[in-house]
Amino acid sequence: MRHLILSAAIPALLMGACATAPVATDAPVEQTAQRGPPPHFPRDLTPAGVAAADDHLALEQVDGAEAQAFVAEENRKALAALTGDPRYETFRQEALAILTAEDRIPMPSFLGDGIGNFWQDAANPKGVWRRTTLDSYRTAQPRWETLLDIDALAKAEGKDWVFKGADCLAPDETRCLVNLSDGGKDAVVVREFDLTTKRFVDGGFNLPEGKHRIEWLDRDTLLVATDFGAGTMTESGYPFIVKTLKRGQALAQATEVYRGEQGDGGYGVSPAVYRDKDGAVQAVIITRPLDTFRSETWELANARPVKLATPARVSIHGVLGGRLVFSAEEDWSFGGRERRSGDLLAVPLAALRAGTNAGAATTGDAAELVLRPEARQAVSDVRVLSDRLVVAYTDNVRGRAAVFGDRGGQAWARADIAVPDNLAVGLGDSSKSRGEVFVSTQGFLVPPTLSLADADAATLTALKSAPAKFDAARDVTEQYEATSTDGTKIPYFITRPRDLAMDGTAPTILFGYGGFQISLNPAYKPEMGKLWLERGGVFVQANIRGGGEFGPEWHQAALDGNRQRAFDDFAAVARDLERRGITSPRHLGIYGRSNGGVLTSVSITQHPELFNAAVIESPLIDMLRYHELPAGASWIGEYGDPRIPEEAEWIAKYSAYQQLRPEVDYPRVYITTNTRDDRVHPGHARKFAARLGDQGHDHLYYEDTAGGHSNDADPVANARRWARHYVYLAQQLMD
Repeated sequence: MRHLILSAAIPALLMGACATAPVATDAPVEQTAQRGPPPHFPRDLTPAGVAAADDHLALEQVDGAEAQAFVAEENRKALAALTGDPRYETFRQEALAILTAEDRIPMPSFLGDGIGNFWQDAANPKGVWRRTTLDSYRTAQPRWETLLDIDALAKAEGKDWVFKGADCLAPDETRCLVNLSDGGKDAVVVREFDLTTKRFVDGGFNLPEGKHRIEWLDRDTLLVATDFGAGTMTESGYPFIVKTLKRGQALAQATEVYRGEQGDGGYGVSPAVYRDKDGAVQAVIITRPLDTFRSETWELANARPVKLATPARVSIHGVLGGRLVFSAEEDWSFGGRERRSGDLLAVPLAALRAGTNAGAATTGDAAELVLRPEARQAVSDVRVLSDRLVVAYTDNVRGRAAVFGDRGGQAWARADIAVPDNLAVGLGDSSKSRGEVFVSTQGFLVPPTLSLADADAATLTALKSAPAKFDAARDVTEQYEATSTDGTKIPYFITRPRDLAMDGTAPTILFGYGGFQISLNPAYKPEMGKLWLERGGVFVQANIRGGGEFGPEWHQAALDGNRQRAFDDFAAVARDLERRGITSPRHLGIYGRSNGGVLTSVSITQHPELFNAAVIESPLIDMLRYHELPAGASWIGEYGDPRIPEEAEWIAKYSAYQQLRPEVDYPRVYITTNTRDDRVHPGHARKFAARLGDQGHDHLYYEDTAGGHSNDADPVANARRWARHYVYLAQQLMD
């Protein structure tokens, strides 16, 4: 849930920030308490008590007969209401034209001495993995060579294959580990592929389906963390053991090199091999997650793991000149220096091996400070090259970039990269041998431009610019602030018609996430622009707490028992939109997916008076049982542990599944998910829809049978998905 790809965008167009007066707030939780508990609220909050109060446990069985019958009937009703709308086919065609357009930027990666790209279009909806030269890529019509045709592979093997990327061994990058998902699940099959023959390697590395963590150690050896059999996976369903797997060996023959514990949290132990520009190994680092955000860092040296003295909350970016480059996500003392949460640091591995202070005498300032973000700034991404770093950061959610040069223990030399103002900046793939990084810039109304950054010169050279996919001439984007219940200023972006009448009638979508330190940097969303903005709609994106827009502290402010702050922030933005005359509850809808499904479901149950629509997609909703559903236990560091009485108590106050009431007038919501989502279990969405129905609340529920959590497996299916979303929103907010 924390990883973003370049094509998902990292943009921003801002036009001014306005502080607002404090907004009067109500107290939904206290008011609810005065009315007594909802009818399905557990009598006790133990796991057994929660299960006893749940009359829809059968819907947690993904392929159970009762669950499948429920899905079939709900899908029938939802499709009748949505695809039967006269707007649906127009929306679908417009979305499909955008998603399969030939003039999209083919997002590149460095691949050997050329450029790689994965491409989907109308002719190849499953996609082709292909390559070209950099010189050819620069042209208007690159000459592509197909490496692997996923449509053809799926047809030949009778599988619903979805390409989930490839890892190629440096420096020549002719041997690759190709990841294939059956239907879009996170779990993948891994096969070795030879780029010289463009075939899978006979007798090569071949791993069965699983949530693997794999790295090349050398041409004949992999580091593998996976399911090695009974007792080798955590409660969350992720691996905690790392082994070396030699060519020709079965998994059962692999040699263990590191072991965490079965009770570990997070997303499983993960090896990383860092190499220099010639492909030589600089360091092998193993991250052992203790929970969602705290971890131990180990170095594998001579087949022996050595624990490194890194902060418990840390994001590792790479290795440069014998130093580990990372962002500290908590205050940290090392080598006699105090470092702050959010600092970008470079620390000698020798000092980290020795411990907190032992290396200071011989290494000088052991924890070298590369960049300390100022207030309202945050490091968003880092690329580690041979002798310098390329850093993208945000300043009040506006993109910036800079190159930091290694000066051998002295203050790092900084050279700012000139990027367009008021746009977001995203870093793509990088090449140490070339000293280059792909960089994207874009905004809500500004299509993406892809450039190549020269780290030596700290310059950008534009490679490709995407054409506009909707008419933005009449629109404008602005940034404002709302005031949350505790006085915190919450920034948000509005994209609206320039001549909008401020009479509260504008159909408005409010989008939020608020979790996992993920920043919502404004993106060029062509399907939203075409299907919504062009029809007079308004789009709002809220940067609520729980995200990473202002660094680790912005995220940690809404963790665990402070989760209510994220919901309060979102409601404050909704009220601020009404106060400004942008919209009103009759015309305001909300959209969120995954963790955003927690946000939207809670917003509806706590503040039904503020909204008339909610798209609740791939959601977590039953927060008292989320840890029971795969892979929920990996997120305990974000939400808390419902098995602990004190934590169950604060979770129960907001968990939307338990807080539904038959007497409350909720808007007609649209809940949607995927049967094969193996990241956020479809049981959350199913049970919420079922309870809404039990209580007599009008709602729509649609469950796609394929696609996984990412919803990007097939542009044809994705076009149908967006058409359903916007038909529903138009029905609720425009009709």
